[in-house]
Amino acid sequence: MKNLFDLSAYDYELPKALIASHPLQNRDESRLMIVDRQAVQISEIKFCELADFLDSGDQLILNDTRVIKARLFGAKETGAHIEIFLVKKIADSTWEVMARPGRKLKMGDTVTIGPDFSCQIVKTLGSGNKVVRFTFEGDFMELLDSYGQMPLPHYMERGAEVCDDERYQTVYGKKSGALAAPTAGLHFTPELFSKLAKKGIDSQMVTLHVGLGTFKPVQVDDIREHHMHAESYFLNERTADKINAPHKRKICVGTTTCRVLETCSDKQGKVKPGSGETDIFIYPGYQFQCVKHLLTNFHLPGSSLIMLVCAFGGYELMMEAYRKAVEQKFRFYSYGDAMLIL
Repeated sequence: MKNLFDLSAYDYELPKALIASHPLQNRDESRLMIVDRQAVQISEIKFCELADFLDSGDQLILNDTRVIKARLFGAKETGAHIEIFLVKKIADSTWEVMARPGRKLKMGDTVTIGPDFSCQIVKTLGSGNKVVRFTFEGDFMELLDSYGQMPLPHYMERGAEVCDDERYQTVYGKKSGALAAPTAGLHFTPELFSKLAKKGIDSQMVTLHVGLGTFKPVQVDDIREHHMHAESYFLNERTADKINAPHKRKICVGTTTCRVLETCSDKQGKVKPGSGETDIFIYPGYQFQCVKHLLTNFHLPGSSLIMLVCAFGGYELMMEAYRKAVEQKFRFYSYGDAMLIL
């Protein structure tokens, strides 16, 4: 029996060819592995068949965050090229950022991104990150759209392309603030939502702005010593009431949605409206209060996300599902295929 607090328990072999570096032509043509915990069975359907698989009276709960173009490129007065990667908003016009190369930036230095867009170095943090104050004309988010690039995960090993502006967003994302996509939601299309609604399947939205911590590997041998980065969330009263209402099955779409629901739930499994930051870390041994069914993508070895999935689905069954996914050549990670754990 493996020690489930040991980081090495969450490693697995993945051929590089199975890492999806580009999206499929059609979102809902991805594969969906069905893991039935009660029957201990693993099967498969096409994601576009989800409405046929689910029942009238089921409910989907999704994360409506929207990814911002967090990668900015500019230059100092000396001409030195600088990359500014937004990490966290501190106040109006003031952000914590990662700057490369950071050693070239001192207090007071200005990085010009465009004729109407620049930032000044205000502080260097202990982590090496910088605090910058932006100067700009117009709307900040519109300037990000004009000058920024999508913050694709490092494992794609490529820069952002035109297709990523659309495909690294969910079709239902409305609230800008994420540094990474809630990837389980990337498979949904307007046509699929229409089929779900016609069948009597309810859809509700919560918000969690995914931070860079989602890519950060756990780096301690005993996972209980890992500290999650805090991420901001929002759950309104109307949505909480809808989630608490009786349904056949409540299906949580994505680990980010799961973290919101578990943050907001009480011991009776009821969610309460609220907003703030959550650093909840879910790993084997955690007792789920609200989430009963989970739809998620396939996650990186040694990540907090695979630990959450193992806590939810059971370690042995989840690692068996991952072995089957490798054998059957499922696509992995952000642009990859999905798994529904019942």
